[in-house]
Amino acid sequence: MIDGGDWGQGWDGTRRWVEGLLAPGERVTAVSALTGGWTSRMRRVDVERAGGAGPYALVLRSFVKPFYRRHAPGLLAREAAVLRLLEGGGVPAARLRAVDGSGAVCEHPSLLMTHLPGTVRVAEDGGAGRRAGLLAAQLAAVHALDVAEEDRPRAWQAWTAPERVEVPGGTARAGLWRRAVEVIGGAVPAHRSCFLHRDFHPGNVLFTGAGADLAVSGVVDWVETSWGPADLDVAHCSTALALLHGPEAGLAFADRYTAAGGRTLADGRDHLYWRLLDALAFAPDARKVAEPWRELGRTDLTPAVLTERLEDYLQALFDRYA
Repeated sequence: MIDGGDWGQGWDGTRRWVEGLLAPGERVTAVSALTGGWTSRMRRVDVERAGGAGPYALVLRSFVKPFYRRHAPGLLAREAAVLRLLEGGGVPAARLRAVDGSGAVCEHPSLLMTHLPGTVRVAEDGGAGRRAGLLAAQLAAVHALDVAEEDRPRAWQAWTAPERVEVPGGTARAGLWRRAVEVIGGAVPAHRSCFLHRDFHPGNVLFTGAGADLAVSGVVDWVETSWGPADLDVAHCSTALALLHGPEAGLAFADRYTAAGGRTLADGRDHLYWRLLDALAFAPDARKVAEPWRELGRTDLTPAVLTERLEDYLQALFDRYA
Protein backbone atom coordinates (compact mmCIF):
# COMPACT_ATOMS: atom_id res chain seq x y z
CA MET A 1 0.00 0.00 0.00
CA ILE A 2 1.29 3.46 -0.88
CA ASP A 3 0.77 6.03 1.84
CA GLY A 4 -1.20 9.05 0.74
CA GLY A 5 -3.06 12.01 2.08
CA ASP A 6 -2.02 14.97 4.17
CA TRP A 7 -2.80 13.82 7.72
CA GLY A 8 -0.75 16.49 9.46
CA GLN A 9 1.57 16.05 12.39
CA GLY A 10 0.61 13.85 15.30
CA TRP A 11 -1.81 11.58 13.47
CA ASP A 12 0.41 8.61 12.60
CA GLY A 13 -1.55 6.14 14.73
CA THR A 14 -4.84 7.27 13.20
CA ARG A 15 -3.39 7.05 9.70
CA ARG A 16 -2.18 3.48 10.30
CA TRP A 17 -5.57 2.54 11.79
CA VAL A 18 -7.47 3.82 8.76
CA GLU A 19 -5.07 2.25 6.28
CA GLY A 20 -5.32 -1.07 8.10
CA LEU A 21 -9.06 -1.10 7.48
CA LEU A 22 -8.73 -0.78 3.70
CA ALA A 23 -8.98 -3.70 1.32
CA PRO A 24 -5.80 -5.09 -0.27
CA GLY A 25 -4.52 -2.78 -2.99
CA GLU A 26 -6.47 0.26 -1.79
CA ARG A 27 -4.70 3.45 -0.73
CA VAL A 28 -5.54 6.83 0.72
CA THR A 29 -5.03 9.58 -1.84
CA ALA A 30 -6.30 12.66 0.01
CA VAL A 31 -7.40 13.80 3.45
CA SER A 32 -9.40 17.03 3.75
CA ALA A 33 -11.23 18.88 6.51
CA LEU A 34 -15.02 19.01 6.50
CA THR A 35 -16.72 22.17 7.74
CA GLY A 36 -19.90 22.49 9.74
CA GLY A 37 -18.95 20.55 12.88
CA TRP A 38 -18.23 21.87 16.35
CA THR A 39 -17.90 19.00 18.80
CA SER A 40 -15.39 16.98 16.76
CA ARG A 41 -12.89 17.20 13.95
CA MET A 42 -14.39 15.82 10.76
CA ARG A 43 -12.31 14.79 7.76
CA ARG A 44 -12.97 13.26 4.39
CA VAL A 45 -10.63 10.42 3.43
CA ASP A 46 -10.45 9.69 -0.30
CA VAL A 47 -9.54 6.14 -1.20
CA GLU A 48 -8.38 4.71 -4.53
CA ARG A 49 -9.38 1.14 -5.31
CA ALA A 50 -7.11 -1.41 -6.94
CA GLY A 51 -7.48 -2.22 -10.60
CA GLY A 52 -9.15 1.03 -11.61
CA ALA A 53 -12.45 0.12 -9.94
CA GLY A 54 -13.10 3.76 -9.08
CA PRO A 55 -12.48 5.81 -5.93
CA TYR A 56 -14.67 6.20 -2.90
CA ALA A 57 -14.63 8.32 0.24
CA LEU A 58 -14.87 7.76 3.98
CA VAL A 59 -15.49 10.18 6.84
CA LEU A 60 -13.37 10.21 9.98
CA ARG A 61 -14.75 11.71 13.19
CA SER A 62 -12.17 12.43 15.90
CA PHE A 63 -12.87 13.94 19.31
CA VAL A 64 -10.04 16.35 20.06
CA LYS A 65 -11.48 18.85 22.56
CA PRO A 66 -10.86 17.71 26.17
CA PHE A 67 -14.53 17.68 27.24
CA TYR A 68 -15.68 15.57 24.30
CA ARG A 69 -12.60 13.37 24.48
CA ARG A 70 -13.54 12.45 28.06
CA HIS A 71 -17.04 11.48 26.96
CA ALA A 72 -15.94 9.93 23.66
CA PRO A 73 -16.24 6.23 24.64
CA GLY A 74 -19.95 6.59 25.37
CA LEU A 75 -20.65 9.00 22.52
CA LEU A 76 -18.92 6.93 19.86
CA ALA A 77 -20.28 3.62 21.16
CA ARG A 78 -23.76 5.09 20.88
CA GLU A 79 -23.16 6.39 17.37
CA ALA A 80 -21.68 3.06 16.26
CA ALA A 81 -24.69 1.18 17.62
CA VAL A 82 -27.12 3.56 15.92
CA LEU A 83 -25.34 3.35 12.55
CA ARG A 84 -25.59 -0.45 12.73
CA LEU A 85 -29.27 -0.15 13.59
CA LEU A 86 -29.94 2.19 10.67
CA GLU A 87 -28.44 -0.17 8.11
CA GLY A 88 -31.93 -1.59 7.70
CA GLY A 89 -33.00 1.51 5.78
CA GLY A 90 -35.64 4.16 6.31
CA VAL A 91 -33.16 6.91 7.12
CA PRO A 92 -30.24 7.90 4.85
CA ALA A 93 -27.32 7.40 7.23
CA ALA A 94 -23.67 6.45 6.85
CA ARG A 95 -22.45 2.88 7.25
CA LEU A 96 -20.06 2.15 10.08
CA ARG A 97 -16.58 0.97 9.12
CA ALA A 98 -14.84 0.92 12.51
CA VAL A 99 -14.65 2.68 15.86
CA ASP A 100 -11.84 3.32 18.35
CA GLY A 101 -13.86 4.95 21.09
CA SER A 102 -11.17 5.00 23.75
CA GLY A 103 -8.33 6.17 21.50
CA ALA A 104 -6.46 2.92 22.12
CA VAL A 105 -4.90 2.99 18.64
CA CYS A 106 -5.68 6.47 17.33
CA GLU A 107 -4.29 9.64 18.87
CA HIS A 108 -7.86 10.73 19.54
CA PRO A 109 -11.07 8.68 19.95
CA SER A 110 -12.34 8.16 16.42
CA LEU A 111 -15.04 6.63 14.27
CA LEU A 112 -14.77 5.81 10.57
CA MET A 113 -17.85 5.65 8.35
CA THR A 114 -18.90 5.87 4.74
CA HIS A 115 -19.24 9.25 3.06
CA LEU A 116 -22.73 10.46 2.15
CA PRO A 117 -23.53 12.65 -0.87
CA GLY A 118 -24.81 16.17 -0.52
CA THR A 119 -24.03 19.33 1.42
CA VAL A 120 -25.26 21.20 4.48
CA ARG A 121 -27.42 24.15 3.39
CA VAL A 122 -28.13 26.97 5.80
CA ALA A 123 -28.28 29.96 3.45
CA GLU A 124 -30.82 32.72 3.94
CA ASP A 125 -32.42 32.23 0.54
CA GLY A 126 -35.66 31.39 -1.20
CA GLY A 127 -35.15 27.68 -0.60
CA ALA A 128 -35.26 27.84 3.19
CA GLY A 129 -38.96 27.03 3.37
CA ARG A 130 -38.66 24.08 1.01
CA ARG A 131 -35.74 22.73 3.05
CA ALA A 132 -37.72 23.11 6.28
CA GLY A 133 -40.52 21.00 4.82
CA LEU A 134 -38.06 18.28 3.86
CA LEU A 135 -36.47 18.47 7.32
CA ALA A 136 -39.89 17.94 8.89
CA ALA A 137 -40.63 14.91 6.71
CA GLN A 138 -37.24 13.41 7.46
CA LEU A 139 -37.66 13.91 11.21
CA ALA A 140 -41.06 12.23 11.03
CA ALA A 141 -39.34 9.25 9.37
CA VAL A 142 -36.75 9.11 12.16
CA HIS A 143 -39.49 9.05 14.78
CA ALA A 144 -41.34 6.32 12.89
CA LEU A 145 -38.47 3.86 13.21
CA ASP A 146 -39.60 0.64 14.87
CA VAL A 147 -36.87 -0.13 17.40
CA ALA A 148 -36.88 -3.28 19.50
CA GLU A 149 -36.76 -2.64 23.23
CA GLU A 150 -33.30 -4.14 23.56
CA ASP A 151 -31.99 -1.83 20.82
CA ARG A 152 -33.36 1.40 22.25
CA PRO A 153 -30.80 4.12 22.99
CA ARG A 154 -30.47 5.80 26.39
CA ALA A 155 -33.31 7.86 27.85
CA TRP A 156 -33.35 11.54 26.88
CA GLN A 157 -31.46 14.07 28.94
CA ALA A 158 -32.16 17.78 29.38
CA TRP A 159 -29.41 20.12 28.19
CA THR A 160 -30.23 22.87 30.66
CA ALA A 161 -32.00 23.50 33.96
CA PRO A 162 -33.47 26.59 35.62
CA GLU A 163 -30.32 27.24 37.63
CA ARG A 164 -28.08 26.84 34.59
CA VAL A 165 -29.84 29.25 32.23
CA GLU A 166 -27.53 32.14 31.37
CA VAL A 167 -29.55 35.28 30.70
CA PRO A 168 -28.00 37.66 28.14
CA GLY A 169 -26.20 40.53 29.81
CA GLY A 170 -27.93 43.88 29.48
CA THR A 171 -31.19 42.41 28.19
CA ALA A 172 -34.21 44.69 28.26
CA ARG A 173 -36.49 41.66 28.53
CA ALA A 174 -35.53 40.16 31.89
CA GLY A 175 -39.18 39.42 32.66
CA LEU A 176 -39.43 37.24 29.55
CA TRP A 177 -36.45 35.22 30.67
CA ARG A 178 -37.82 34.79 34.22
CA ARG A 179 -41.12 33.59 32.80
CA ALA A 180 -39.39 31.07 30.53
CA VAL A 181 -37.22 29.74 33.35
CA GLU A 182 -40.30 29.29 35.53
CA VAL A 183 -41.88 27.07 32.89
CA ILE A 184 -38.97 24.64 32.68
CA GLY A 185 -38.79 24.59 36.47
CA GLY A 186 -42.18 22.89 36.55
CA ALA A 187 -42.97 19.20 36.35
CA VAL A 188 -41.91 17.30 33.24
CA PRO A 189 -45.07 16.73 31.16
CA ALA A 190 -46.34 13.20 30.67
CA HIS A 191 -45.24 11.92 27.28
CA ARG A 192 -44.89 8.91 24.99
CA SER A 193 -41.35 8.14 23.91
CA CYS A 194 -39.91 7.22 20.52
CA PHE A 195 -36.55 7.04 18.78
CA LEU A 196 -34.92 10.50 18.76
CA HIS A 197 -31.97 11.82 16.81
CA ARG A 198 -31.70 14.37 19.65
CA ASP A 199 -29.48 16.80 17.69
CA PHE A 200 -31.58 17.12 14.53
CA HIS A 201 -31.13 20.52 12.88
CA PRO A 202 -30.13 21.92 9.45
CA GLY A 203 -26.41 21.53 10.20
CA ASN A 204 -26.81 17.75 10.56
CA VAL A 205 -28.78 17.13 7.37
CA LEU A 206 -27.33 16.87 3.86
CA PHE A 207 -29.15 17.92 0.70
CA THR A 208 -28.70 17.27 -3.00
CA GLY A 209 -30.37 18.95 -5.97
CA ALA A 210 -32.25 22.21 -6.20
CA GLY A 211 -35.80 23.38 -6.79
CA ALA A 212 -38.13 20.48 -7.49
CA ASP A 213 -35.14 18.10 -7.32
CA LEU A 214 -34.09 19.15 -3.82
CA ALA A 215 -33.86 16.11 -1.55
CA VAL A 216 -32.43 14.99 1.77
CA SER A 217 -29.43 12.77 1.04
CA GLY A 218 -28.15 12.10 4.53
CA VAL A 219 -28.63 12.58 8.25
CA VAL A 220 -25.42 12.72 10.27
CA ASP A 221 -24.15 13.07 13.86
CA TRP A 222 -25.91 10.34 15.82
CA VAL A 223 -23.86 10.63 19.03
CA GLU A 224 -26.74 12.09 21.07
CA THR A 225 -29.40 9.61 19.94
CA SER A 226 -31.97 9.06 22.69
CA TRP A 227 -35.35 7.63 23.59
CA GLY A 228 -37.85 10.32 24.49
CA PRO A 229 -40.68 12.64 23.38
CA ALA A 230 -40.93 13.64 19.73
CA ASP A 231 -41.56 17.19 20.99
CA LEU A 232 -37.93 17.44 22.05
CA ASP A 233 -36.54 16.75 18.56
CA VAL A 234 -39.11 19.11 17.06
CA ALA A 235 -38.11 21.75 19.60
CA HIS A 236 -34.41 21.46 18.80
CA CYS A 237 -34.85 21.86 15.06
CA SER A 238 -37.33 24.68 15.67
CA THR A 239 -34.82 26.63 17.75
CA ALA A 240 -32.14 26.20 15.10
CA LEU A 241 -34.48 27.43 12.37
CA ALA A 242 -35.46 30.44 14.51
CA LEU A 243 -31.81 31.37 14.90
CA LEU A 244 -31.02 30.79 11.23
CA HIS A 245 -34.06 32.37 9.60
CA GLY A 246 -36.07 34.18 12.27
CA PRO A 247 -38.71 33.33 14.88
CA GLU A 248 -41.44 32.67 12.32
CA ALA A 249 -39.41 29.86 10.76
CA GLY A 250 -38.90 28.27 14.15
CA LEU A 251 -42.51 28.64 15.16
CA ALA A 252 -43.76 27.04 11.93
CA PHE A 253 -41.66 23.88 12.12
CA ALA A 254 -44.03 21.97 14.42
CA ASP A 255 -46.84 22.59 11.93
CA ARG A 256 -44.65 21.31 9.10
CA TYR A 257 -43.81 18.22 11.15
CA THR A 258 -47.46 17.49 11.86
CA ALA A 259 -48.37 17.99 8.20
CA ALA A 260 -45.61 15.54 7.24
CA GLY A 261 -47.27 12.79 9.29
CA GLY A 262 -45.15 13.07 12.42
CA ARG A 263 -46.14 11.80 15.83
CA THR A 264 -48.80 13.57 17.84
CA LEU A 265 -47.23 16.44 19.74
CA ALA A 266 -48.23 17.72 23.16
CA ASP A 267 -50.80 20.50 23.46
CA GLY A 268 -50.46 24.02 24.74
CA ARG A 269 -48.31 24.51 27.81
CA ASP A 270 -46.95 20.95 27.71
CA HIS A 271 -45.54 21.55 24.24
CA LEU A 272 -44.31 24.96 25.41
CA TYR A 273 -42.28 23.19 28.10
CA TRP A 274 -40.31 21.18 25.53
CA ARG A 275 -39.80 24.15 23.23
CA LEU A 276 -38.46 26.31 26.07
CA LEU A 277 -36.35 23.51 27.52
CA ASP A 278 -34.49 23.40 24.22
CA ALA A 279 -34.41 27.13 23.47
CA LEU A 280 -33.02 28.09 26.86
CA ALA A 281 -30.07 25.74 26.36
CA PHE A 282 -28.90 28.10 23.61
CA ALA A 283 -28.65 31.12 25.93
CA PRO A 284 -27.20 33.65 26.16
CA ASP A 285 -26.49 34.14 22.44
CA ALA A 286 -26.08 30.74 20.75
CA ARG A 287 -22.67 31.72 19.39
CA LYS A 288 -21.29 28.22 20.00
CA VAL A 289 -23.83 26.44 17.81
CA ALA A 290 -23.67 29.22 15.21
CA GLU A 291 -19.91 28.94 14.75
CA PRO A 292 -20.22 26.14 12.14
CA TRP A 293 -22.98 28.11 10.39
CA ARG A 294 -20.67 31.09 10.04
CA GLU A 295 -18.05 28.78 8.53
CA LEU A 296 -20.69 27.90 5.95
CA GLY A 297 -21.19 31.53 5.01
CA ARG A 298 -23.72 32.84 7.54
CA THR A 299 -21.47 35.64 8.76
CA ASP A 300 -24.59 37.71 9.49
CA LEU A 301 -25.25 35.58 12.58
CA THR A 302 -23.50 37.82 15.09
CA PRO A 303 -24.05 37.41 18.85
CA ALA A 304 -26.35 40.45 18.83
CA VAL A 305 -28.49 38.99 16.01
CA LEU A 306 -28.67 35.61 17.71
CA THR A 307 -29.70 37.09 21.05
CA GLU A 308 -32.43 39.19 19.46
CA ARG A 309 -33.78 36.24 17.49
CA LEU A 310 -33.71 33.98 20.54
CA GLU A 311 -35.64 36.50 22.63
CA ASP A 312 -38.14 37.13 19.84
CA TYR A 313 -38.59 33.37 19.52
CA LEU A 314 -39.24 32.98 23.25
CA GLN A 315 -41.91 35.68 23.05
CA ALA A 316 -43.49 34.03 19.99
CA LEU A 317 -43.68 30.72 21.83
CA PHE A 318 -45.52 32.32 24.75
CA ASP A 319 -47.86 34.14 22.37
CA ARG A 320 -48.85 30.87 20.76
CA TYR A 321 -48.70 28.21 23.46
CA ALA A 322 -49.11 29.88 26.87
